[in-house]
Amino acid sequence: MQAHYLGHVVWYVKDLERSLLFYRDMVGFQEIGRTFGGKAVALTSGRTHHEILLIEVGEAPASPTGVRLGLYHIGIKIGDSLEALRAAKYELEQRGIPILGMSDHTVSQSLYVKDPDGNEVELYVDDPEIDWRKDPKAVLAPIKALNI
Repeated sequence: MQAHYLGHVVWYVKDLERSLLFYRDMVGFQEIGRTFGGKAVALTSGRTHHEILLIEVGEAPASPTGVRLGLYHIGIKIGDSLEALRAAKYELEQRGIPILGMSDHTVSQSLYVKDPDGNEVELYVDDPEIDWRKDPKAVLAPIKALNI
């Protein structure tokens, strides 16, 4: 078996409309349809039939420490240049969305945020000057701080 790319991610969310404000209206995925009596929405960037499925489950108990089993974060490519990442950073700041971290991964540069339900989301751009296919070890390069 050989994976080709991340196909989709399914999130259980507290409030579907609040999550749509983030994934559809802020990040820019297009809504392609609703299911489960309107309690779930499929979203796409246009690359495939759907990359994200949001399912509203309402209130869910949280552990006292904040630690939970499940997805750590998803990565969403948002462009091909630091200019695109700077523009995203500015837009996040304008909307009052806290940036948890910024990292230079050599092959890509990233901003880390949380969606409305506290799920971590990496917004990244690939470095056009680094060809990880020619140098796969570049993917494992030490993470450096990013200042943009």
